[in-house]
Amino acid sequence: MVIDDIKFNEKGLIPAIAQDYKTGEVLMMAYMNEESLEKTLETGRSWFYSRSREELWEKGATSGNTQEVKEMFYDCDGDCLLLKVAQKGAACHTGNRSCFYRSLGPADDSVKAANIGAVIEELYMKVGDRKENPVPDSYTCYLLSKGIDKILKKVGEESTEVVIAAKNESKEEIIYEISDLIYHLTVLMKYVDVSFEDIAAELLNRSR
Repeated sequence: MVIDDIKFNEKGLIPAIAQDYKTGEVLMMAYMNEESLEKTLETGRSWFYSRSREELWEKGATSGNTQEVKEMFYDCDGDCLLLKVAQKGAACHTGNRSCFYRSLGPADDSVKAANIGAVIEELYMKVGDRKENPVPDSYTCYLLSKGIDKILKKVGEESTEVVIAAKNESKEEIIYEISDLIYHLTVLMKYVDVSFEDIAAELLNRSR
């Protein structure tokens, strides 16, 4: 990216949007000046400019909720930046993962369901949390505690259920059983320390 192509406003600033590079979730918006943009490009971490304090600040330097910048883009007019980041912890100072947690209208679950990557990533993170922080009466914790043989048995059972559902030609049944299979595969992946990012990389290799 050529900084000369960037159009800073009359105060020498440009809005920068941070987006989760895995799920596409919009995390926050802050401002950059030329110096903070250069530091971001040099360090691979998000640096912004505080209009109230009139100084540079590194995201997460105090809280530990850092952002590793995976990719950066600028829009067609050159007056807005997009950072695709790996967010550690919460992006918002309120403790919410995203600064955009307040809705102006009724929530629409179909919007969230349309982003399959975000749904699967959330499931993977939830399974990981159960692994690190077991809770009573959790089916996920039960599977993880029983170990690989129990998990593999369930994966095998759910795979068979998918086959039966497909043979029955019932869309509702197929959706239900595939969801069960994906859940149990996610538990297996977390148990053996395989991420969906690993799977995506392999699928990309196969598509070349």
